[in-house]
Amino acid sequence: AALKAFSLAKSLSTGNSKSFFVRQ
Repeated sequence: AALKAFSLAKSLSTGNSKSFFVRQ
């Protein structure tokens, strides 16, 4: 699941979303 979310965030926007997922 994490991998899917990471890929989605990366494709969705920039480090902003990535950082959000990383923090969680």
